[in-house]
Amino acid sequence: MNTWMDTREKVFAYIREHHMLQAGDRVVAGVSGGADSVCLLFLLLEWQKEVPTDIAVVHVDHGIRAEAGEDARYVEQLCEERGIPFFLTRAEVRNRARMEKISEEEAGRRTRYEAFEKAAKEWGATKIAVAHNSNDRSETQLFHLFRGSGIRGLASILPVRDRIIRPLLCLERWEIEKFLQQRGIVYCKDATNEEDDYTRNRIRHHILPYAEQNIVKGCVAHMNQTAELLAETEDYLELQTKEAAGRCIRATDGDGESAETGDSRNAVICIAVESFLSLHPVIRKRLLYEEVKQLSPGQKDITYQHIQELLTLFTREGNRQICLPFGIRGRRQYEEVLLTVERTDRELLEKTEVAEKYQPTLQLSPGQTGTVECEVGTVEYCVCDLAAAHEKNQEVPTNQYTKWFDYDKIKKCPVIRTRKPGDYLTIADGRGGMIHKSLKSYLVDQKIPQAERDRLPILAEGEHVLWVVGYRISEYYKVTENTKRIFKGTINKKGVRLKAKRQKKMAEHIRVLLTEEEVDKRIQEIGEQISRDYAGKQVHLVCVLKGGSFFMCELAKRYHCSPYLWTLCPYPAMAAIPSPAV
Repeated sequence: MNTWMDTREKVFAYIREHHMLQAGDRVVAGVSGGADSVCLLFLLLEWQKEVPTDIAVVHVDHGIRAEAGEDARYVEQLCEERGIPFFLTRAEVRNRARMEKISEEEAGRRTRYEAFEKAAKEWGATKIAVAHNSNDRSETQLFHLFRGSGIRGLASILPVRDRIIRPLLCLERWEIEKFLQQRGIVYCKDATNEEDDYTRNRIRHHILPYAEQNIVKGCVAHMNQTAELLAETEDYLELQTKEAAGRCIRATDGDGESAETGDSRNAVICIAVESFLSLHPVIRKRLLYEEVKQLSPGQKDITYQHIQELLTLFTREGNRQICLPFGIRGRRQYEEVLLTVERTDRELLEKTEVAEKYQPTLQLSPGQTGTVECEVGTVEYCVCDLAAAHEKNQEVPTNQYTKWFDYDKIKKCPVIRTRKPGDYLTIADGRGGMIHKSLKSYLVDQKIPQAERDRLPILAEGEHVLWVVGYRISEYYKVTENTKRIFKGTINKKGVRLKAKRQKKMAEHIRVLLTEEEVDKRIQEIGEQISRDYAGKQVHLVCVLKGGSFFMCELAKRYHCSPYLWTLCPYPAMAAIPSPAV
């Protein structure tokens, strides 16, 4: 016969196994007044006798039951008698469910955890203890199974998640009730737990009892063993998924710059097709799910079928698109698949209004210099004689953001803008002549992503493009031997300035691990060691990766042996080639 002391030791062993609590921890416990949470509180008080621990209690009144006030007073009295800090939160869960269009169960869960986190912050708690038990875990496991969940869902409730701990997860409900009975501890009963209005209650009242009586005895314990194994598997797969993401995923802010912290829904997640397809199918699906989850406000509407649809983007070429919930889009773009969140109609309207607002015209006249602000950045321009430019030892620039144009070929004042239908530029035909090419065709040939094409700044005279900023200028406007006057334009892109700021910020966090002198000293030591160990013998140096060639060359200077042979293998596959062939 199990005693309450047996239950106590079982819970203590579970706490130690999962490293839930240590000496000096400050614990906020969620206590509703029901059997599970009251048991949790009294077991934490028992733990406190052995390990110095501070305990506080949070009670949440969901505003659903008339008797909820009595539950709050009962929990408060428990805390007063034992000198435990008490936090009370009152909420209207039903109103929240209607406003957020979620179930009352989900609204209640969100409200409770928000209250726990708030109290933990105010009180300076290191841990948040909640009273889930083995039956809760089995109910959740079945619920996720019926919904078509993956391994994470079937692992169900975890013993530890961040700073949330669940010390009673090793106990079944009957063990909890027996502990309270043996200790003579009273608790509140929630009448809603006896109803079948909620999904979990139906699983609790009908499915699990049927399985226990008609399928296998001890099914809850068996399901918990399975959950523990699945949790371990999940941890391993999560690690593998993170490593895979580092190899094939990059995130940008939509302007081609690496994304930093901020609203992930504004980011563009770029997945390299070749690297992605080299992954195991299990890791592929998990990786896609994790990335989609970053873009979504919640995970509940992202299903297995959605992930399967996204996978087709990697095996079928062409500009294809998959639409997911929450405005999430998957799109194949050359050798990448992009995950984005479509902007709302208002955001698109604002973008159009900005584009129409910023179409600055450069008023050009000989000898004129000026600066003008536009959507893409700052434009600096000047008009001068070519001879004067040469006198200053200036050469025709090759910088992507500074170009020279033949001023006398410009008949209208050029405009800084984004592309429009009908835009074209002049290119060489390869026979000494020129032809017109649509801007759209040029951008496609350059494999510029479609999303970037609409943001790409151009300098245009009517529909004739002088300059695709960052790429090329029209052949027609190029400076030639007959050019007398030039128009010089420089665009300081906003993205370029932003990138510089990010690089500066990054540099602040870079530290030197080994100085140049320390590295040089170590190479010298290795060279001397090789000279001693292989004196009188032929030494054959093999450099497997091209990045190691610098080290190998320095090493070769620092040993003194009989004739040696160098083999450069820039790629791993070449390392197996016999040296004479190399």
